[in-house]
Amino acid sequence: MEENRVIHEITPLMGKDSLYIADRRKKEFTYPIHNHEVFELNFVEHASGVRRIVGDSNEVIGEYDLVLITSPDLEHVWEQNECKSEDIREVTVQFYIDLSEDGFFGRNPFNSLRKMMLEARKGLAFHMEDILRVYNLIDTLSSIKDGFYAVTQFLAILYELSKSTKMRPLASNSYAKVEVASDSRRVLKVKNFIAKNYMDEIRLGTLADIAGMSPSAFSRFFKLHTGRTLSDYVIDMRLGYASRMLVDTSKSVAEICYECGFNNLSNFNRIFKKKKDCSPTEFRENYHKTRIII
Repeated sequence: MEENRVIHEITPLMGKDSLYIADRRKKEFTYPIHNHEVFELNFVEHASGVRRIVGDSNEVIGEYDLVLITSPDLEHVWEQNECKSEDIREVTVQFYIDLSEDGFFGRNPFNSLRKMMLEARKGLAFHMEDILRVYNLIDTLSSIKDGFYAVTQFLAILYELSKSTKMRPLASNSYAKVEVASDSRRVLKVKNFIAKNYMDEIRLGTLADIAGMSPSAFSRFFKLHTGRTLSDYVIDMRLGYASRMLVDTSKSVAEICYECGFNNLSNFNRIFKKKKDCSPTEFRENYHKTRIII
């Protein structure tokens, strides 16, 4: 369906350019939902009430917002929503960094930065504490005339953010199509099995066997390594796939419910509303409102 397409933005970043910096003041957000090949750090101030959508994350922001996105497929948009501000400021920096282990940024001093960039494939939102730490660097970035010093100041911003203990991912792994490879081999085997079989019934005993542990020991082990119970993890993964299907397909909510491993439609609707703060139908409608034909 053509109206379900996301704008694939062609960035002004060209050839040997390093950064594209846009520092602007405005009264409203009008740009539709989009994605792009390059990475993006987006800072917004004086925009309380704006709705920020990143993948299957849908949140209303406060006075300040700072988000990093490094996936070419992850759609995002800031919508006016209930914002009444007459003086919104938005600083957008588009850039690209080679994250391969053999590249310059694969070297030891950049370990925390590289780890953050990989995590930002799901979109990362930063805590107010982090924003205040880099505010002056962001505030003056667009006024630096010398390209070298602009790049070094931007890298300082990224490095400071990479030390954050309060950054949080926005989109779910399954929605953003991101595989997390930093876990122990045992956890990774279990996660891979769940990712391949999320549409079927997943038994604790089966996963415990894969991990070579007793069911009770495995349950404790899994929560320790993921921060979630097994049932919560499976539900979150199924909801991520369901959200992606609501956006990318015209299948009915019932079809999506059963294809994503939920065996009861009313239960699916209840869990979806609890986790996403809207029904599956509302989620689909909200996305389609922000999309245009291209």
